[in-house]
Amino acid sequence: MRSPRPFLAPTALGCCLLLLAGCGGGGFAGDSQAKQSEGGQVTVRMLVNITPNLTQAYWDGLVKPFEQANPGIDVKVEAPTGKGVADTLPQQLAAGNAPDVVETLTADETLSKQMLDLTDQPWTKDTPLVKEASLGGRIYTVGVGVQAQSLVFYNKSAFEKAGIDKPPTTLDEFDAAMGKLKAAGWLPLQTGGEFLTGLQLLQFSGPSRAQLHPTWQQDVKAGKLKAGESLLPYLERYRTWIDKGYVDKNALGMKYADAETAFLSGKSAMYVMGSWFTAAEAKAKKDFEVSVFPAPVDKGQQYPGPQGATMAAPYMILKSTPNKDAALKLVQWLVTDPAAIKSQLKQDGNFRAGVEREFTPLDKQVQQILDSAPAGVPQGEGYGDATLPKGFNAAWNTEVQGLYVGKSPKEVAEGVDRWLAGRK
Repeated sequence: MRSPRPFLAPTALGCCLLLLAGCGGGGFAGDSQAKQSEGGQVTVRMLVNITPNLTQAYWDGLVKPFEQANPGIDVKVEAPTGKGVADTLPQQLAAGNAPDVVETLTADETLSKQMLDLTDQPWTKDTPLVKEASLGGRIYTVGVGVQAQSLVFYNKSAFEKAGIDKPPTTLDEFDAAMGKLKAAGWLPLQTGGEFLTGLQLLQFSGPSRAQLHPTWQQDVKAGKLKAGESLLPYLERYRTWIDKGYVDKNALGMKYADAETAFLSGKSAMYVMGSWFTAAEAKAKKDFEVSVFPAPVDKGQQYPGPQGATMAAPYMILKSTPNKDAALKLVQWLVTDPAAIKSQLKQDGNFRAGVEREFTPLDKQVQQILDSAPAGVPQGEGYGDATLPKGFNAAWNTEVQGLYVGKSPKEVAEGVDRWLAGRK
């Protein structure tokens, strides 16, 4: 699942990349060609995200067919040594030990300086969201599919027992549904600690916010809009959820994987998450049916609203790689080979136009939501030219968690805006 990734980007990443241009090891395509022409084995190091869906064993199995088809190339899949890929990459750059390929992150104005420009590679043109993720018309990031972000998964049995005959479409209806669920003995909404707290609120508020501020990231970056202030109404609503017991007041002590398990074991009625959750749901043993609806919107807004959309399984190649040709060959295979695409889409619950894979009933519902959404909009920090400073997601998450320990919504909003003001 890709969702954690936006919340693992520390501010140190930008600083490191600015200071360490060129660090990470020498050589370019010529070295790669020389090694291969001499019959030597070329090793391509690929730093990837490790999650309950995307395990080390999965990644190793994914690249095995590529290695078999390219006996001169050995792919070494590397798990993060820090909190995640965004934490590990700057550490490796600082140590002069950068990988050849990095998965999970997308290029921004700072990160792009370290990455290979793929604009002239013809195979990139038909990959998902490639134009949206470009910077100034240049391509640095390519991906496998698309992830829907603003989804509310729910326990159909819980809704039936609480007397809720249809999913809510407005925020007020959502609050009313949570009241009915609590009265019926359910924990209305599953959340947790780690990155999950802030992620869910961004996902949930996205369709409403996008209708009020269609170019939110650009406006915040340009100083035309304050992020925290614009999200204050959603922070105020969230605070009422804590006060009313609609979310667990001790949720910060629960890890992401445990929160997922709690919902799938029937301990809660709803779970805000991205489309990758469908992969976990398909594997879970349970005695109830899970369904999904688009996140509700403010009264009077269009429903469904714009759907948060992010690039699934994004890949970039380090400019400093000594194995440029082999790295290019690997990344091209990962995002264009039909079998590799289907495997990655299925494993992490992702979607790609024109690619048929085996859909679960829940997958089909998500696909319908994507098809009916009036637009797809960047989530959180965003991507391409619609990008906020690195670390925004983590800073937002920290501030949102403050609601659980006594901070007021206004204090949280002001904290977010102070963080952004310090990064201009």
